[in-house]
Amino acid sequence: MGRKPGAERTFTVTIEAPADLGYDVYGVPEGSKVDIELRLDAIMEGILATGTASARATGECVRCLDSIDNAVVIGFTELYLYDDAPEDQKSEDSFILEDELLDLETALRDAVVLALPHNPLCGPDCPGLCAECGARLADDPDHTHGDAIDPRWSALSQLADQPVRTAETSESGNVPDDSKE
Repeated sequence: MGRKPGAERTFTVTIEAPADLGYDVYGVPEGSKVDIELRLDAIMEGILATGTASARATGECVRCLDSIDNAVVIGFTELYLYDDAPEDQKSEDSFILEDELLDLETALRDAVVLALPHNPLCGPDCPGLCAECGARLADDPDHTHGDAIDPRWSALSQLADQPVRTAETSESGNVPDDSKE
C-alpha cells in the first residue's frame, strides 16, 4: 500500500472468530464465521482502518434463560501508527504496524465487546422467571402463587391445617367421631 497519504485499499474477508469475542452469557462463538468489510487509508501518522464486522451472536437471555441467536453488525475505526512514528504520538493504547502488517484481532474484539449488550434479552418485554418457583412467565402470563403471606405470620397458617383439639381429644388422644348413624 505504501506510505503515501491518500492511498486507499478496500478488502472483504471472512475469518473465524477468535476466542473471547463477547461476554460469558452472550457473544460470537469461537470459530464461527465473521465477515469483515475493511477500508485502509494511508495518512501521515499511519494507516486508518475503518470497517464493519458481521457475525452471529449467541447466548442466553438474562431474565428467562432462553437461547438468543442474533445477527450483529459492528463498525470500528482504528489508527495503526507506523513503527517509526515519533514517541510523543505513541502510547500504551496505540496500535502499531509491525513490518507493514496490522493485527485487527484486538481492535475487532474491543469493538464487538463494547457493542454487545452486557445484559442481553430475548425481547424488550421479557418478563423473566417466577422468583418463587422459576417458571418462565412468558409461557404463563397469569402465573401466580396466591396471596403472599407475611413471613412473621406464616407459622399461624400451619395451625389452620391441624385438627382442633377439644377436652375429649386431649384426655384420650383420639379424635371423637361426630357422625350420627
